[in-house]
Formats: sequence, structure tokens, C-alpha cells
Amino acid sequence: MTNTNKTFDSLLVLQCQSGNKKAAAILVKRWHEKLCKQAYWYSKDIEASKDIAQDSWSTILLKIHHLKDPNSFGSWALTIVTRKSYDWLRKNKKELEHLNSYSENLYQDSMGDDTCDKDDRIMIVLKKAIKTLPSDQQMVLHLFYLEGYSVKQIGKIANISTGTVKSRLFTAREKLKLILKSKNHEK
Repeated sequence: MTNTNKTFDSLLVLQCQSGNKKAAAILVKRWHEKLCKQAYWYSKDIEASKDIAQDSWSTILLKIHHLKDPNSFGSWALTIVTRKSYDWLRKNKKELEHLNSYSENLYQDSMGDDTCDKDDRIMIVLKKAIKTLPSDQQMVLHLFYLEGYSVKQIGKIANISTGTVKSRLFTAREKLKLILKSKNHEK
């Protein structure tokens, strides 16, 4: 995120803290899609991600007066979404296991399909390899590579130390190397 956007968000947060409802509406407009995407990354369900984001907004707007550093709004909001997503995952664990077995069958069918080009197959293999990693490692990979957060920001979002973030990134990369090497030798 650029400094200009971060500064603008900080000003909006300060306005929200002083009771400006228009600033709150602008903040929601600017961040809602990103929060939905964050929730979707965990839930893999569009409707659930919207519900999680909406629930997160309730908490964010209720507690925004307690935010001491307006510059940290983004990581603070994403932390709330992440925790709400984990809560949702815990509540829906059995249903998700059923859906995962179904999607695994679809994956097996698509790998034999000649309509997938080489890049699609590589992405499918990579996504499947990432899904075999523990969720904490998946999360840091997602935040670092897809969302572009720094190690320090990920630490704040996940409420872990920067050393733990670095360790999880390193371990995840090493596991992915092993998984992908073994997949390459299977062919």
C-alpha cells in the first residue's frame, strides 16, 4: 500500500474516532473488498467471506476508538478479519472436510484432462502443494506473496513475532521445494 493511501486512511480513522460518519463510510468503501478477499482466502466461500467481512466491520467500527495508531489501521483490520475467519472455520469444520474431499476428486479428474495447458497444471500442482502445508504456514505465504505485506506487518496481523513469521516462511518454502521435487519425480 502506498504512503498516500496509508496517510489518507489514517486521516479517515482520526475522523471516525471523532464521530464523523461520512469518514467511516469512506473507510468501509475503501477497505471492504480487501477484507472480503482476506476472508475468502480462509473460507473459500464467497457468501461466507461477505458475512465474515460484515461481522468484522461491526467489530472494527465498534472498537475503532481504541485504535491508538491510525497508521496501523490496515493490519489491525486484517487481524480482526483473520480471527473472525478462524472462528468461522472452527464452526464449519465438518462441512469443509466434505467439500475438500469433493474438490480433491475434481482435481484428480482435471489432471487427466487434456484441456489444461502446462501453466494451468503447474498452478494446480502448486495450489495443491500449498494446501498440504499447515494453515499457519499457508497464511504467512498468502500475506507475504499475494497480499504484499512485510514480515513486520504479518507479525502484527497474526499476532506473532517477526522471527516466527520468518521461520514459517522459510519452513513453508522448504516444504514446498520437497513436495514439488517429489511431484516432479513421480512423472
